[in-house]
Amino acid sequence: MLSTFSIVAADPTERELGIAVQSKFLAVGAVVPWLAAGVGAIATQAWANTAFGPLALERLRNGEAPELVAQALASGDEGAQDRQFGIVDARGRAATFTGSRCIPSAGGVTGDGFAAQGNCLAGPGVVPAIATAFADAHGTLADRLVVALAAGQRAGGDKRGQQSAALIVVKPNAGYGGFNDRYVDLRVDDHPAPIDELARLLELHKLYHFPAAPQDVLTIDDALGRELVTQLARVGALTPSSDEFDDVARAALVAFMHVENLENRVRDDGAIDRQTLGYLRAFHRTPA
Repeated sequence: MLSTFSIVAADPTERELGIAVQSKFLAVGAVVPWLAAGVGAIATQAWANTAFGPLALERLRNGEAPELVAQALASGDEGAQDRQFGIVDARGRAATFTGSRCIPSAGGVTGDGFAAQGNCLAGPGVVPAIATAFADAHGTLADRLVVALAAGQRAGGDKRGQQSAALIVVKPNAGYGGFNDRYVDLRVDDHPAPIDELARLLELHKLYHFPAAPQDVLTIDDALGRELVTQLARVGALTPSSDEFDDVARAALVAFMHVENLENRVRDDGAIDRQTLGYLRAFHRTPA
């Protein structure tokens, strides 16, 4: 049984849909989350019926409201009282369902743009903690989902413990190279602290794939240029002839960024972002 807690959410302004989930169950991300960009998302859990994923998305694609979709799924499944799920559509309308035979504590709540739910929980405060944290959080949808998941764990989480977690956010043409919709797709399949590990992976994902915010862009002036030369020399990426950030140093920085998978943050405007600078400052080359 997928005794777990999850949140499904939408950010209509950014055209993003996401799911975050944690469970004392191996590879929970392989079962619970189902999403389609521009359409909606469903988390199916407890005695999860994975057929609910494509069924719900097809109904949402046809314009049905999440409440009607939830009613249709529950009424068409003889095992519905063992199931739990949360649904959100691209407009932010949400629904949640908890069958009467789900292991207590079990329940769900909906709010503006989200549905949070859980079963086999440590207590009745877990789901409200998820909902409150999400509503109060700032940042990207992915940030807010992980904050909500962590709040659920602090409130007790799955009473059996922790094992796996997952975070998926879809957005039209926002996947790698713009060829698909998988904006964020991270899984921790077996870990003693899966939510903490998921948060760490999200920060790496943001470094590698999210664009720098305007407030994080720094002009490379003389002082910063000298530091960049020093840092590039320290990590073995540059043998400087002076402390000037010249064309050779600039090329060395670009080469370093490509090696470290930071090519999406390469700039040609005489600037560098704080995250790339921080990465360079903290970088220590692993001995061969």
